[in-house]
Amino acid sequence: MKEHINTNSTNKHRVKILWFRNNLRLHDNEVLFKAQQLTEHLLPVYCIDPRQFEITELGFPKTGSFRARFLLETLQDLRKNLRSKGSDLIIRVGKPEDEIPFLAAQVKATMVYTSHEIGTEETKVVEAVEQKLWRHQTFLELCWPGNLLETEELPFPLKATPNTFTEFRKNVEKDLPISELYPEPDALPALPAGLVSGEMPCLEQLGLSSEEPDNRAVMPFQGGETAALARLRQYIWSQNLLKNYKETRNGLLGADYSTKFSPWLANGALSVRTIYYEIRKYETEVIKNKSTWHLIFELLWREYFRLIARKYQNEIFLQGGIKGADMSGLSSSRKKTFRRWMNGETGIPFIDANMRELKQTGFMSNRGRQNVASFLTKDLKINWIHGAMYFESQLIDYDVSSNWCNWNYVVGVGNDPREDRYFNILSQAKRYDGKGKYVKHWLPELSNVPENIVHEVGKMKPQEQSQYGVNLGANYPKPIL
Repeated sequence: MKEHINTNSTNKHRVKILWFRNNLRLHDNEVLFKAQQLTEHLLPVYCIDPRQFEITELGFPKTGSFRARFLLETLQDLRKNLRSKGSDLIIRVGKPEDEIPFLAAQVKATMVYTSHEIGTEETKVVEAVEQKLWRHQTFLELCWPGNLLETEELPFPLKATPNTFTEFRKNVEKDLPISELYPEPDALPALPAGLVSGEMPCLEQLGLSSEEPDNRAVMPFQGGETAALARLRQYIWSQNLLKNYKETRNGLLGADYSTKFSPWLANGALSVRTIYYEIRKYETEVIKNKSTWHLIFELLWREYFRLIARKYQNEIFLQGGIKGADMSGLSSSRKKTFRRWMNGETGIPFIDANMRELKQTGFMSNRGRQNVASFLTKDLKINWIHGAMYFESQLIDYDVSSNWCNWNYVVGVGNDPREDRYFNILSQAKRYDGKGKYVKHWLPELSNVPENIVHEVGKMKPQEQSQYGVNLGANYPKPIL
């Protein structure tokens, strides 16, 4: 286990800047730990980049309302927590490559600390910031606060990361290189004098609607570290749900079938190492079983995709994926078909229920994500990049590596050793929603259809449609296939 020591020199700085990105927490935060040492003043800042809310070529915003709302809630909570430590969160709306160097010059900062992020856009922003800071003789230091494993202690170099998860897992799981948690500071250095903290924008100011998530959502997700740690305690300790995680993880309805940690992990309000050490503590104090192993297994999947995204970089965003496969058979022009998939209007109940949950809440189960991705590409033959972009817009738990590497995997251009993986939607629906409760939850127009035919309503005869209140082509779509 790696211990954390003060690596700063003994020379005290007058002003440092802590540039928050996807590390929006005080607990176990390497960037914060290093930035607050040996400085008279610390300036924590978050830049809301307008480019992240622009309308894509497909007609929806790059960051949709649900994810934006979750981000703003997270920033409000971070500001509150920083104020409790004698500091504050400076909010700036603008391009980081403009705002960070401007602030650095304004307060005469000597160092800027921030997190490495995965993704070509994110990397280009850091490079642009660093280039401008260099002109002012301000230095940039980057850390990896989102990692579970210490990259430099892996049994292989980054570029030799195995191309299958099983090989990766076998290489690392016997002796996981996980460092101890970074301590949360009791107090923080004061802000430089004369700074305006900045107002938090509302959704409308970002060009987004202020719609509330549907009350049928699996749970009311609240952004921020406070809610994240509360959910962690609730899931593992107060409700003892970890004990049966392996048996419940493929559920579709309600808050408790899975951890639901992913939204907070995605923007860094929750540390992955904190989750890991809570699982280990639970194994010591309560029980060590297949469920505890399986949750660590899922954390390793997340870590694996982070490494794969770093290894292959821009290739994860290309239609041929990391395999460079020929995907010329997928269409980018069938816009009406894509819209039907996007809006949950395919006439395939299991697909429509999942897509409506996503559209109306910003969340979907992992089982659902695999099925709708497979259906879009293997059945509808639509360009998978369109689906990945829509997920990026809608999902409150979007992060670069998990989203794009999972799409690579399901489509068959990524790390799946099986090249012919196909999800039979009907068999999946009957296996995971045998009684049709999930489908009826999101498609109330099918609420009177018997469970034995609810997943195949497209086959209903006119008499059955009349009997069960379904009018195909009117109150529920005819099957797209």
